[in-house]
Amino acid sequence: MKVLVTGGAGFIGANLCRALASRPEIQRVTALDDLSSGDLANLDGVEADFVRGSILDAELLTRLVADTTTVVHLAARPSVPRSLADPLTSHDVNATGTLRVLEACRVSGPHVILASSSSVYGNSAEPYKHEDLPTRPLSPYGVSKLATEAYALAYASSFGLDVLPFRFFNVYGPLQAADHAYAAVIPSFVSKAMAGELVPIYGDGHQARDFTFVGSVTDVLGEAVVRRVTSAKPVNLAFGTRISLLELKDVLGSVLGRPVEAAFLPPRLGDIRESQASPALLRQLFPGVRPVSLEEGLRRTVAWFEKAVIMSAGSQA
Repeated sequence: MKVLVTGGAGFIGANLCRALASRPEIQRVTALDDLSSGDLANLDGVEADFVRGSILDAELLTRLVADTTTVVHLAARPSVPRSLADPLTSHDVNATGTLRVLEACRVSGPHVILASSSSVYGNSAEPYKHEDLPTRPLSPYGVSKLATEAYALAYASSFGLDVLPFRFFNVYGPLQAADHAYAAVIPSFVSKAMAGELVPIYGDGHQARDFTFVGSVTDVLGEAVVRRVTSAKPVNLAFGTRISLLELKDVLGSVLGRPVEAAFLPPRLGDIRESQASPALLRQLFPGVRPVSLEEGLRRTVAWFEKAVIMSAGSQA
C-alpha cells in the first residue's frame, strides 16, 4: 500500500505519517505540505517521503495521487478565530483545496479519507452530537469543513470514489503548537501552566469539549487505511467523553503535581458551548480501537513539551 498524507508535516499529519510508516502493510508514505502551518522538523526520524507543495496545485496533486493507494486528506487552514479574521483564505484552502484533491483522485480512484470537524454541528441542543443531526456551523471554518465532507460524499455518489469523512473533535497531543495566537486549548494550557502562568479561559470555563488524544486518532486512521474502510456519511472521530475547561485545568494540575490557575477572558465569537460526540458509528466501524484516557494523554503531552523545552534550551546553548 502507498499512502499520501496531505498536511503531512502538521500536528496530526506528522503523527499519522509516523504511525503509518511503522505498519508492515504499508510500503510507502508520502507527506505533502506547504509548511504554512506545518513544520518539517515534525517528520524527523519518520520514514516518509516529503514533498513541499500546495493542495491548490492541481498538476502536483495529479502526479502524486497517480501512484497512491490511499489519500488521507488532512491539509487545512485550522482555527475558528483565523477563519473569522480571514474567511476567504479558509474557504480557498479548506473547500477549494479539498475539491482539488478529489479531482485528482477522480482520475486514478484511490481510497480517500478526509478530515472534517465537530464545528459543523454548531450549538446543537442535543447532548450527544450524532451524525444524523442537522448541521449548523457558526463560523466560516465550520462551513468550510462542512463543504469538505459534502464534496467527498458527492464525489462518492457521482464518481464512485471510496471515501471516509471523519469529524474530528478537539484533537490534542505531541507536536501541537502552542506558540501562536490561535493555539488550541490543551497546548495553550500546558505551555502556560508549565511556565507558571495563568491559563487562558474564554468565558466562564463551563463550556465542555470531547478531547481526543492524537494517538487514538492515528490508530483509527491507520485501521481505516489498511482495511479500506468507507462510509456513506461522516463519522465522528471521538469517544463520547465530556469535560469542562475548568475540569481540564484541574486534571492538568493533577498531572503536573501543582495547582493550575486561570485568567478569565471574554467569550470568543464562533466558539461552541458544548461538544460531545456520539461514538456509536465509530465503534461499529472500528470495534477494536481503545482510546487513550485524558489523564494519560495529558501525561504524554506534558512529557513531549518537557522534551521540547530541553531540546530548545540545548540548541540555544
